[in-house]
Amino acid sequence: MLDFFTIFSKGGLVLWCFQGVSDSCTGPVNALIRSVLLQERGGNNSFTHEALTLKYKLDNQFELVFVVGFQKILTLTYVDKLIDDVHRLFRDKYRTEIQQQSALSLLNGTFDFQNDFLRLLREAEESSKIRAPTTMKKFEDSEKAKKPVRSMIETRGEKPKEKAKNSKKNKGAKKESSDGPLVTSKAVPAEKSGLLVGPENGVELSKEELIRRKREEFIQKHGRGMEKSSKSMKSDAPKEKGKKAPRVWALGGCANKEVLDYSTPTTNGAPEVAPPEDINLIRGTGPGGQLQDLDCSSSEDEGATQNSTKPSATKGTLGGMFGMLKGLVGSKSLSRADMESVLDKMRDHLIAKNVAADIAVQLCESVANKLEGKVMGTFSTVTSTVKQALQESLVQILQPQRRVDMLRDIMDAQRHQRPYVVTFCGVNGVGKSTNLAKISFWLLENGFSVLIAACDTFRAGAVEQLRTHTRRLSALHPPENHGGRTMVQLFEKGYGKDAAGIAMEAIAFARNQGFDVVLVDTAGRMQDNAPLMTALAKLITVNTPDLVLFVGEALVGNEAVDQLGKFNRALADHSMAQTPRLIDGIVLTKFDTIDDKVGAAISMTYITSKPIVFVGTGQTYCDLRSLNAKAVVAALMKA
Repeated sequence: MLDFFTIFSKGGLVLWCFQGVSDSCTGPVNALIRSVLLQERGGNNSFTHEALTLKYKLDNQFELVFVVGFQKILTLTYVDKLIDDVHRLFRDKYRTEIQQQSALSLLNGTFDFQNDFLRLLREAEESSKIRAPTTMKKFEDSEKAKKPVRSMIETRGEKPKEKAKNSKKNKGAKKESSDGPLVTSKAVPAEKSGLLVGPENGVELSKEELIRRKREEFIQKHGRGMEKSSKSMKSDAPKEKGKKAPRVWALGGCANKEVLDYSTPTTNGAPEVAPPEDINLIRGTGPGGQLQDLDCSSSEDEGATQNSTKPSATKGTLGGMFGMLKGLVGSKSLSRADMESVLDKMRDHLIAKNVAADIAVQLCESVANKLEGKVMGTFSTVTSTVKQALQESLVQILQPQRRVDMLRDIMDAQRHQRPYVVTFCGVNGVGKSTNLAKISFWLLENGFSVLIAACDTFRAGAVEQLRTHTRRLSALHPPENHGGRTMVQLFEKGYGKDAAGIAMEAIAFARNQGFDVVLVDTAGRMQDNAPLMTALAKLITVNTPDLVLFVGEALVGNEAVDQLGKFNRALADHSMAQTPRLIDGIVLTKFDTIDDKVGAAISMTYITSKPIVFVGTGQTYCDLRSLNAKAVVAALMKA
């Protein structure tokens, strides 16, 4: 039984709605719009919201959305057929009203579709009932049961009928070729063996056997001369042994110094400078401690594009004209067949840029659903249209629903006279402690006092590492520069203690001492370690931090999906609260090591719908950036 079926335009106007079991479809449909349609996540045509499963279909030509909702515990096989039938009938019946594509015409239009929908629903339900379940085939109906038992019994020494027939046919051949092997042998030709090929000898040969017979005769006639010539060529060719340019060592030195000169080549006495990297990252923070945007541009890429355009300009005018007109779509609607080759190339390109394979497939499927049926302009190519749609989807994915603004949230916590608590979590070795120190430096630059809670009580040297960072940050921001106020301090209780208890004591200490921010460092743990994930969920549930940041590497590909998905699932499963706290944001580290393979940023934001708050780009405290979605997408789409 369906809960609801609704048809609305992409502008937000509801054209028609069917209310079944559910009283209202507003909540699930709004969740679908926010989480799927606006976030460009239309790779799958289904969406789960609480106890409902929503299936939808997009009509890109007339800008319509068809949504059906039913209980997710039900298995309704006719839903897909129902959506297709309703889409086809509604589009054909109200084509004139929809083609005007104006809000006033849609509001004034009367879409009386209730009877037609009930008829289509009844037909779909009956068609699903008519299909009887497939039953297993009985032995009586098989071919084996029709054969007599006597024909399937084989006794020892008895040959099957087909083998007996073949042996009778080949008896004459065996008698005539008693001195050598059979006719089909490679050693003796057919003429010498006394056999004639053809129907006159009573033996009919197929085309393949005749071709093989001719080939064997040719090899036997001309093979000996070829073998002799090949042997003579092998004997005449000198055998090269050893190195072509051997190194000669004389009395502990080298006689041939030019061969052993592997140093860096120089130009006019100065060593040649290596080409710059593709990602030029500006050092330092902006004025007032503001984070600078991530810059993924490169001067090399501009020069490469200029050089690549030069040979195209030298081509003839006719070649350039035909190249321009190649692949144009003349005012027709796009189909899956038109986009298939382009989407395959785009998918392979995304995977090569370190995007997880499953997410690359879903992105291309989402672009296909978005563009299927859309009418193109006269001078628009399929490649450019698909590429532009993919770029827009990637930018939308990197700009999720909620943008984390830590400075504003910290000032709001100051007004309520409480510290702002941030918890860092992640797998081993991704750089949680180092990036915690970078964020501490950024907060100090903005005038906030920081208390660092050393809750990694497992890894040897974790507390000493934070103590060193605290000492260096205190030297950069001494108390005398802030009116005698301690700007950064470490709260630690040693090793082997309960991390949740240490975090609770640190938050109470920060409230009493007037610290603005508490940064909680946790131990690294793998996503499959259930006891450690339970401890992390306990720490987050007990202390209720304002922000939970997942620290991940930009080097990972498919592993990013597994890590984030299992971290979120573990926090939800092991939490004791009714509404468990999940990951709120992402810190992407080691971004300076990946060149233009920035696909991990897409994978992480796609799997969690959470923003990338900080990007680590180096080894110093000021190597912290905010994510620029357009720059990252430009680097991702670069060939």
